[in-house]
Amino acid sequence: MSDKKKAQVFHFDLYGKREVKYDFLNNNSVKSISWNELDYKEPYYFFVPKDFSEEKSYEKGFCISSLFQETNSGIQTKNDRLAIHFTKDELILVLNDFETLSELELKNKYQIIDTSGWSVKKAKQEILTGNYHFIKILYRPFDIRNSIFTGKSGGFIGRSRNSTMKHFLRENLGIIFKRSRLLGGIYFWRHLGITNLMSNLNYLADQSFVFPLYLYSENKEQQNIDQSTERKPNLNKEIVNQIADKLGLRFTDEKDVSTSSTSTSSTSEGTLAPIDILDYIYAVLHSPTYREKYKEFLKIDFPRVPYPKDTETFWQLVNFGGELRRIHLLESPIVEKRITTYPQAGDNLVIKPRFENGKVRINDEQYFDNVPEIAWGFYIGGYQPAQKWLKDRKGRKLNFDDIEHYQKIIVALFETDNIMKKIDEIDFI
Repeated sequence: MSDKKKAQVFHFDLYGKREVKYDFLNNNSVKSISWNELDYKEPYYFFVPKDFSEEKSYEKGFCISSLFQETNSGIQTKNDRLAIHFTKDELILVLNDFETLSELELKNKYQIIDTSGWSVKKAKQEILTGNYHFIKILYRPFDIRNSIFTGKSGGFIGRSRNSTMKHFLRENLGIIFKRSRLLGGIYFWRHLGITNLMSNLNYLADQSFVFPLYLYSENKEQQNIDQSTERKPNLNKEIVNQIADKLGLRFTDEKDVSTSSTSTSSTSEGTLAPIDILDYIYAVLHSPTYREKYKEFLKIDFPRVPYPKDTETFWQLVNFGGELRRIHLLESPIVEKRITTYPQAGDNLVIKPRFENGKVRINDEQYFDNVPEIAWGFYIGGYQPAQKWLKDRKGRKLNFDDIEHYQKIIVALFETDNIMKKIDEIDFI
């Protein structure tokens, strides 16, 4: 192809209602339209205009998919209605049915049919073995539910993603991404999350990918290089060493527990741990300036992250990223400081959630008051968590823990917006 001339490609956008488009086409021809010639190139050959003026700057960063060595999309049950439940008791009732009822009885009771990736027969056979773990699963942003993990695919759980998800049977963290999504005709990149649990395929929308921070050995004989722990960082050492060298720090597989919540103390120690790198990435990718500047590239693949500018800037971002991480895991003391109230007694039945003048109504009588509009409309991935969490509970009664959890969600979303603005005050790109 190198010795052949590439074809010329032209592009023209026409927006409007159908009648406007028909009228335009009736009054124009291929020759009369003011085409724009595209300067396309490999490897993507886009047939639409792209602003790649920031390409050299963007390419200097490291790609997330190159930094993390083990990754996979989230668990795909093939039948969420059966496999994922709000409470463990509800899940156990289903599992008991799969143990005691016949295949025909199960199909009739649950109105289910076999598909190419899931069948009642195989699901029943797997449940009868009893070889599964009860787990908490991150189903949607801030929405933690109950399921089981078998480590196998094709049974009760359609796709367990065992090679990645097994590392969340023990203490771990993971960062979640998906590629960009077209919303209302405009591309927005906000497909980013954090987890300390196994997560669902559709956590951020569809095809959400999980990048665990650590990988656990299968057994004690399979240790990492220094033989000191049963887990090792799921990080590309070449990239990690480049980061450490640039900052003049020494990389360690584990962070000292005495400094795990404050990254600034690591500066004096002269060390850099996996959690610091994760927090740095998490802060950078929450920067509105970063998302806008590199929006064309974020549409294409997993994001690239700029190498740290200097030590001071790095630790500033690590601290903000750590704040966001703890807030999104609802582990930060900040989420305990309620900014909303739930003033009216009642049956707590979610009927039609709606936002009215700072109130989030769940029914005609009951509501959460003093809810910031920014929290109600805030997006994580393809969802607005303050809305999605309630809408998924239509017809259910909220208990005390549910009400408390929702109030934490509102704080988390409000604080996320504040921290994103603070991150944008740092010159790191």
